[in-house]
Amino acid sequence: MSTLALKDLNKIPIRLASGHRLCAGCSESIIARQILMGTDKDVAVSCATGCFEVSTTIFPYTSWKTPYIHTAFGNGAATCAGVETAYKSLKRQGKITEDIKFVAFAGDGATYDIGLQALSGAMERGHNMLFVCLNNEAYMNTGIQRSSATGMGASTTTSWGGNASSGKKEFPKDITMIMAAHEIPYVAQAAPHAWRDMIQKSQKAFNVNGPSFINAIAPCPRGWRFASDETIAISRLATETCVWPLYEVENGTFSLSPESQRIADGKVEKKPITDWIDSQGRFKHLKNDRWEPVVERMQEEVDRKWNKLLKLCKL
Repeated sequence: MSTLALKDLNKIPIRLASGHRLCAGCSESIIARQILMGTDKDVAVSCATGCFEVSTTIFPYTSWKTPYIHTAFGNGAATCAGVETAYKSLKRQGKITEDIKFVAFAGDGATYDIGLQALSGAMERGHNMLFVCLNNEAYMNTGIQRSSATGMGASTTTSWGGNASSGKKEFPKDITMIMAAHEIPYVAQAAPHAWRDMIQKSQKAFNVNGPSFINAIAPCPRGWRFASDETIAISRLATETCVWPLYEVENGTFSLSPESQRIADGKVEKKPITDWIDSQGRFKHLKNDRWEPVVERMQEEVDRKWNKLLKLCKL
């Protein structure tokens, strides 16, 4: 597939059926559907333990219309890499003739933390697979515990926010840049509100010869504390504040995606971090005047990373 015409998208089979048990307003199924529109080839899916897995494969039911493997938290990438390797062997032997694509879905816990070793290994070995991080910025499935993807200042069940604590003390790990440092063919950040951008990035990721990685922000009404009908608005706000800029790295070349490019060009206002804080209950304690220095540090870090990204994109 080389175009993004709606008539082409309509021809792609539905690979994730409705009837799953994700929370109302959860963005993970939205992201997965967009990603799976990136190819018209057959697809095999590996899915690490987490919200997405437990909600789409509750025995004896499944929402998946593809070959699907449930893996543990830490080995989603390794499992997908193993299946891809077996496929290549069988194809060389003439036992398989179909063109099959491979994708692994995992939450931030199974990407940033527990699964990082397997992910790094699969990328370094050059497996022809796409790894997608459904990044809701905490271990939501097990009780909203902080992960290394959790934003500074966020209140979770293991980084409480209130009068005595400002929430998570550390800035999130930049796994997108870590993957770019692996010098794999394709790396991108995406968001579900920018559906055309997400699908185009998925197309590129599936079409490269080698490993690819997409980090998709996945707003979580339950863990982030916002109304379930605001998911797409929260996703858009993440990009407008540059908390989550949209960009891609193709064979080492950085470029902003159209929505973030408009911010860089000054055609769209870059919104302040306070808009992001005001939109979610996990940050409500930061409205206390005593945590103003924390808010200032958050803004400084967003600005620093945004300016760094602009330089990488040669802007």
